[in-house]
Amino acid sequence: MTLLVWRGLEEWLAESCEVGLDGDHLHARGVQLGAEPHPYRADYELTTGADWVTERLTVTVRDAGGERSLDLVRAPDGSWTANGEPLPDVAGALDCDLAFSPLTNFMPARRLTDGAGVRYIALDGDFTADLELDEDGFVVRYPRLAERVPSGGRA
Repeated sequence: MTLLVWRGLEEWLAESCEVGLDGDHLHARGVQLGAEPHPYRADYELTTGADWVTERLTVTVRDAGGERSLDLVRAPDGSWTANGEPLPDVAGALDCDLAFSPLTNFMPARRLTDGAGVRYIALDGDFTADLELDEDGFVVRYPRLAERVPSGGRA
């Protein structure tokens, strides 16, 4: 397992996760703390199948409004469910994106490049960012969002 930690660049944000890689599979368990638009804590667990394709993301968010949970599952046929309810609008999608999390950029970056960077282009706006990656494909720096805190290595 590898411990990855990021800190926010423009807003108060912190994320820590333990990541295990096994061939072309990933398993991660982490926590994200944020302050915008209000203080929150998000605990998550992410599992991918072959070729880094997301199989499941579970998230529990706690904030002043209480606690909410999401269980997002991708079936082998490419269909998705959220808390057991079908999500036909995202059928065929390979990945999920946890808001403000550098971790969920790993899967598409790992599939698409062996280089030290990748360009993120938002489909629902005009935001783009050139992400710096380490040799494994994890984000080192995500402009305007977060940068990795140097670690002592494997946990």
